[in-house]
Amino acid sequence: MAQPAGPVARLSGISRERFRQDIYPLRKPAVLKGIDLGTCTTKWTVDYLSQTAGSKEVKIHVSTVPQMDFLSKNFVYRTLPFDVFVRRAAEVKHNEYFISEDEKYYLRSLGEDPRKDIADIRKQFPSLAEDIQIPEYFEKEQFFSSVFRISSAGLQLWTHYDIMDNFLIQITGKKRVILYNPRDAPYLYLAGTKSEVLNVDNPDLEKYPLFMKARRYECSLEAGDVLFIPALWFHNVISEEFGVGVNVFWKHLPSECYDKTDTYGNKDPTAASRAVQVLDRALKTLEELPEEYRDFYARRMVLRIQEKAYSTNYE
Repeated sequence: MAQPAGPVARLSGISRERFRQDIYPLRKPAVLKGIDLGTCTTKWTVDYLSQTAGSKEVKIHVSTVPQMDFLSKNFVYRTLPFDVFVRRAAEVKHNEYFISEDEKYYLRSLGEDPRKDIADIRKQFPSLAEDIQIPEYFEKEQFFSSVFRISSAGLQLWTHYDIMDNFLIQITGKKRVILYNPRDAPYLYLAGTKSEVLNVDNPDLEKYPLFMKARRYECSLEAGDVLFIPALWFHNVISEEFGVGVNVFWKHLPSECYDKTDTYGNKDPTAASRAVQVLDRALKTLEELPEEYRDFYARRMVLRIQEKAYSTNYE
């Protein structure tokens, strides 16, 4: 049974100035409606995408189950020509397939060399990029990536957080997005940036009893909607229809705070990574003590972290 969902603001006709002054500083998700995204919302049919982007090869996720799990890797990576992939992703049953006739497909565009190049729709899909007008609600030097995404109907991505601010631009199709406040991280059973809880609508509470303490926010996205997801907010995305979207990530922190080898935008800031390494060394040192002492000093460490690092400036 899912938790009751809190509201996500839905706002129309938001100018860059109003976004920067009234919405962005709140650090809460918001659905922005009525933004001019260009001709992509009407042009990007399956036929148009196939013809325009052609047979460029793309690496895709292929899954036989709706809920994809990045931790257990319950999917496989395959390569297809883009035009073949788009047509397959739009199908419910497949005549040609890798694993099963009802397998689902997901594209997250990559740079030409994913180890060095950042995803940018203008570089990887220049003919399609001409159709989309990305909202310029941030400074150009803050731009990090523009990630082209295509999903089969019914596909659900794992719950995760990103370290940069993000516009999820829904160009065609419908999505349902479930979000959790960064402060609810203790209840989400994290492994790195990802939650172990796959089925957020019907979680296994015997395995994940604390999950019900996480406050759930939910919104629906239709073609032309833009969801602002602030950095560190957890999100779980369900494609209710075959759909096309573009994520735009931009840097909320100064550039020097980020890992320079990060091409996906999901490595923790360098200071956070160093802090975790220090903590791991401290915990290793505590293992030298008997259990009673280890427990006592670990609790004191928790109290010190709460006292020195917890914020009282937001809900």
